[in-house]
Amino acid sequence: MLPVDPAVRDRIERLEIPFNAFGIDPYGASKKEMGVFFSMLKLMYEKYFSVEAHGLHHVPPRGRVMLVGNHSGGVALDGAMVIASMFLEMDPPRLAQGMVEKFINKMPFGSQWSTRCGQLTGLPEHAERLLRDDRMLMVFPEGARGTAKLFKERYTLVQFGTGFVRLAMRTKTPIVPFAFLGGGEAVPTIANAYTLGKMLGVPYVPITPWGVALPLPAKLEVHYTAPMLFEGTGSEEDDVVFGYVERVKSRIAETMELGRRRRKGES
Repeated sequence: MLPVDPAVRDRIERLEIPFNAFGIDPYGASKKEMGVFFSMLKLMYEKYFSVEAHGLHHVPPRGRVMLVGNHSGGVALDGAMVIASMFLEMDPPRLAQGMVEKFINKMPFGSQWSTRCGQLTGLPEHAERLLRDDRMLMVFPEGARGTAKLFKERYTLVQFGTGFVRLAMRTKTPIVPFAFLGGGEAVPTIANAYTLGKMLGVPYVPITPWGVALPLPAKLEVHYTAPMLFEGTGSEEDDVVFGYVERVKSRIAETMELGRRRRKGES
């Protein structure tokens, strides 16, 4: 087992989470498993991908908040690096908790490991409970369709779901839109093998020019933007909610485009 980085151990102790005497929080997150998890993430974040996190001052240091961004890359690099940025660069450190795909529960030890690391199955009741407990929720409204984007589509967005806005309104939660850049370069997907994915119990298997989806050490970036708070109860008419969703989506798209132009050296 990977030894726990002393800096990681220190930041776990600084998490403002009610761990019990056994180092377990009310959702099942474990200090022990998180130590291993974040030690691995730290190596990937700092050494392999040299991630740059911008706009961290926009993220509330405490209280309920929803981080909402684009999917980039054929595997969950985006979620892992966002989680790492919140843990390694926020002061005090924060645990970003995502809603993992349900197929994870079918994998050996998948459900237990994800829960021990603070990540829960993507059920609406889990998301609402986290926010009402003033936690940080990470959301990718594109869902699995977003991770299935091909290399040529890496700076595009597919349709967003609307549930995240209704949840944010119902719980009075600020939304921090973010853009994740570089995932498409790290995992340049040229095709998705859906039949193979079905055989393996996953939505699809990304195919890269070298076959398997082992990430390259591409430069990754995450850009956090100013919070957006939508007033209401969450039971508003669809056209109202769609309008709010489009505002979030537009913010993310604009931030992605600025990042794309800068990465390509365009003015």
